[in-house]
Amino acid sequence: MKCAVLGDPVAHSLSPVLHQAAYAELEMSDWSYTSTRVQAGGLASYVESLGGDWPPSRWRGLSVTMPLKREAYELARSVSPRARLVGAVNTLVRSSHGWVGDNTDLPGAVAAIRERAGDDFSCENGVVLGAGATAASTGLALAELGVSRITLLARNPGAAGETIDMISRHRSKPVVSVLPLESVVDGADAVVSTIPAKAQTPELVDRWASTPLVFDVVYDPWPSPLLAVAPGVAVSGLDLLVHQAVLQFELFTSRPAPLAVMRAAGEKALGIAKPEPTPA
Repeated sequence: MKCAVLGDPVAHSLSPVLHQAAYAELEMSDWSYTSTRVQAGGLASYVESLGGDWPPSRWRGLSVTMPLKREAYELARSVSPRARLVGAVNTLVRSSHGWVGDNTDLPGAVAAIRERAGDDFSCENGVVLGAGATAASTGLALAELGVSRITLLARNPGAAGETIDMISRHRSKPVVSVLPLESVVDGADAVVSTIPAKAQTPELVDRWASTPLVFDVVYDPWPSPLLAVAPGVAVSGLDLLVHQAVLQFELFTSRPAPLAVMRAAGEKALGIAKPEPTPA
């Protein structure tokens, strides 16, 4: 069975490393996972090229990254409730009635924050840097964790309306607003960055690095400028990638995912040194 991650750019993606490590651990030698560059506007034609017959011609699942997540939403024959809430699909699973869309970014972000901050994580005032599809899913993750006020900081605040509407639809009814990226938000308990590392200027890093919880969805380069200086709870893009990949693996294969193995493969690929065990 074949799976792949699609996006542009996609050559840097660690998803093949994580999924292939899981296949090896579970001795799933008949499964493969690759990466394919698909540009904006090209998702429908690429998926069509995979064939539409059932049983599928070995294609089982597609991980979808930027800039294709909202194209995937439109392409899916049906979508999960959480994908509908986010308005974006990052997971396409082949079924007898076509491609089914899901979103593992939202639950993956919730799991990543809980893992690093603890199950008793509490926050009232959250900030999200960016206003795209990833900002919507991570903003909804903050709402899922009880954050009552969420401020989006965007290069173009006027284009953030769709993301604001999506986060506002969460059942907890958070107060959502948008300001320019260079704005200061007093009293922020948590900041989530969905912007590229190259946009993390020294001024921006100084502004947010001391926030009690810093979550950066970027894992390339490692560490990102924000996480390199964060003194409090730090949630990384690898944390998010691993947790959302675990969910994708289970959707694709219907088997429990080996989370620890997948995380170790990602850490090895990024060159993250593991601490030496303390002598007894």
